[in-house]
Amino acid sequence: MSYDPLDHDFERGMRNRRSVLGDQWVDRSVANATNFNADFQNLITRFAWNEIWGRPGLDHKTRRIIVLAITIALGRWEEFELHVRAGLTSKEGTGLTPDEMKEVLIQSAIYAGVPAANTAFTHAQKILREISADIGYQVEPQRPADSSHPGIGKEGRTASSPSLHYSVREPRNGRAPRHTVVLSHAIGADLMMWDGLANQLAADCRVIAYDHRGHGSSEKADGLYSMADLADDAARMLRELDTGPVVWVGLSMGGMVGQELALRHPGLVRALVLANTTSAYPDAAREAWQQRIATVREQGIEAIADAVMGRYFHDAFRAGHAATVARFRERLTSTDALGYIGCCNAVGTVDTTARLGQIKAPTLVIAGELDQGTPIAMAETLVNGIEGAQLEVINGASHISAVEQPQAFAELVMRFLAQI
Repeated sequence: MSYDPLDHDFERGMRNRRSVLGDQWVDRSVANATNFNADFQNLITRFAWNEIWGRPGLDHKTRRIIVLAITIALGRWEEFELHVRAGLTSKEGTGLTPDEMKEVLIQSAIYAGVPAANTAFTHAQKILREISADIGYQVEPQRPADSSHPGIGKEGRTASSPSLHYSVREPRNGRAPRHTVVLSHAIGADLMMWDGLANQLAADCRVIAYDHRGHGSSEKADGLYSMADLADDAARMLRELDTGPVVWVGLSMGGMVGQELALRHPGLVRALVLANTTSAYPDAAREAWQQRIATVREQGIEAIADAVMGRYFHDAFRAGHAATVARFRERLTSTDALGYIGCCNAVGTVDTTARLGQIKAPTLVIAGELDQGTPIAMAETLVNGIEGAQLEVINGASHISAVEQPQAFAELVMRFLAQI
């Protein structure tokens, strides 16, 4: 019969304890153990750090967030500070960014009370100031009035007319933006179609989303619009915001605007993502756009709404995501009819094919496998016309691919951003 001198529960617990809190803290705690508290140290190592932290059902980062929330609610500030400091300085993949830490504290204000969250911010900010140089995060003065919801961004309007409504999400990591990214929506939609992607990109990029003229909260202009009008709208917005060259991500009409912007205002475009879009339509499709204008003029947008949803989303998506489709339908039918008609003309008369060779910005073209409105052949025309352009096809996606396959779309965009 053999005897193993190692206490496996203790050793596993100590391994977890070091992974979460760091060697320096654990070494100091062990060195300070005495005949009075050694039993207690042994107890928490075996039971807290092995029995609980050793369970694989939750990762250590998630468990740390739970501990932070509970210690805030109970006012256990010594333990709270321990996990704040360890979380912000962790090199083991169990750590939290300052932005993630802030979100834990803000959520605690709702579920544990504002006084507890206020104290938590005081403790956490003290630690942030102490370790700011080590983690590359500066605590700087900021007026509360200048804060904005990170899932919405700071909203504004252009001073020039027609006034465009936009939102700006600053990088949540508190550093200079890796890129400034502009998200340009499809006809009949608005900037909210980009919320998911915008929030992912805003981890380290400045992200601008906006409503085209006649859409959302932007002003309309009288008459029929051209794609040049929409591109010039975008250019004056970017100049008002002093963005410098941007990465333009446009879907459908937004992709057409991006092409024209790169041609008319090349100094404003750093790179292009052109999704579910085209450089021109064949004659039959051009006529269909004019027919759509006539129908909306005579009967209103409601008359075309179901047909548009059938183009935007494939059958399986409409069946499985009825609430999402209903939301897009409501947005479409609540769009100003004159603004919609104006943009229909711009889309239906788009024509950049012969000029695509003039676009010098790095370009990613995204197509949807099931897209009937702008099929893969149209994407191939873009790729063949723009030197160095890349083509990616999203399986199981129709026209609004960023909504039907959001993660696949986001991965393509983020991989492209990493290349430029």
